[in-house]
Amino acid sequence: MAKAKIDLDQVRNDITALDENLLNLLAQRRALSLQVVQSKVETKKAIRDSYRETLLLQNLTEKGKKLNLKADYINQVYRQIIEDSVELQQDYLLQLNNPEIKSAEYKIAYLGSKGSYSHAAVEKYLAGVNGGLIDLGCNSFNAIFAAVEDKKADLGVIPIENTSSGSINEVYDLLQTTRLKIVDELFIPVKHNLLVACETNPAQIKTIYGHHQPIAQCSDFLAEFDDIKLEVMDSTSSALEVVKKLNDPSVAVLGSAEAGKHYNLQSIQADVANQKDNQTRFIIVARESVNVPFQCAAKTSLVLAVGQRPGALVDALMIFKQHDINMCKIESRPIKGRPWEEMFYIDVTENVTTEPMQSAIKALKASTTDFTEIGCYLDRSSQTQK
Repeated sequence: MAKAKIDLDQVRNDITALDENLLNLLAQRRALSLQVVQSKVETKKAIRDSYRETLLLQNLTEKGKKLNLKADYINQVYRQIIEDSVELQQDYLLQLNNPEIKSAEYKIAYLGSKGSYSHAAVEKYLAGVNGGLIDLGCNSFNAIFAAVEDKKADLGVIPIENTSSGSINEVYDLLQTTRLKIVDELFIPVKHNLLVACETNPAQIKTIYGHHQPIAQCSDFLAEFDDIKLEVMDSTSSALEVVKKLNDPSVAVLGSAEAGKHYNLQSIQADVANQKDNQTRFIIVARESVNVPFQCAAKTSLVLAVGQRPGALVDALMIFKQHDINMCKIESRPIKGRPWEEMFYIDVTENVTTEPMQSAIKALKASTTDFTEIGCYLDRSSQTQK
């Protein structure tokens, strides 16, 4: 008996129908997640329940095996769903505690313009708070801080570190003296492409434009060229604009495929960064701090100096240990006008309002020469794979 011929169009239609059903189910699950967080407001329970998450994944993995679904696949899909649920609930509580940030229209200062990675971070932030954007592109980090400090912008979105090229020193230097507060953080996946304005190939490229951060993050790829001229621009978007105008087969730019679409540029080589899992952490700065709900995972950022006496830094850091506070980041930068003295930027995974943190701050103020708390905000580090 002849095997029935598969109707490919019908199969594709069936897949489309299933995908639409999956979207509806995901939307229903998100709605239920909001009911969960509303219950947690009343019961004062924490957002994350690691024990329940583990049991959920184990249960789903067992059920998935019976449907011939691999455990890795189930874990990957549901980890994404769980993190989305956590982020949804955190944002709900944050907006409940800070009603002024809900569904507002923001004037946001960021580096470059549409097509830059900073603009992608702006769009992600606005999606979380259901906000609208009044665009304010800037040509430097200093201009971003100044725009917010001078009330020309409500918020500033600033890259602060990258998994490949490390910390952005200029931003840490600006955090030493700013009056602004960090009110949120974002993690943006960075996938650099070699983009061109007209038909060409990598062998023809003689000049590559880019911001200095992507250039540093793609150093291994750039080293493969025998004779290449690097043109450093103040932002990725300005580099994209130049290459679009030149329309030259010997010229290329480092940027994302999405950014290329904004400028009608084509990718001739994808994923050219040194690290394939390349991410940039952004901070959101504002003139006023936010109140982070105690149910949410939080970070507090501090800037301090300890003078030059022996053991001064060790003594300061031991205060965190004594109060069982986890330090997840420390960065040192020179203090302007004070040769050989360092200012230390420190992140801890603790809400600034807790008793251990308040006790630690009191002890730190007594043992340091300079101390500033520059923000308490949601800890979004668990969502870096999103």
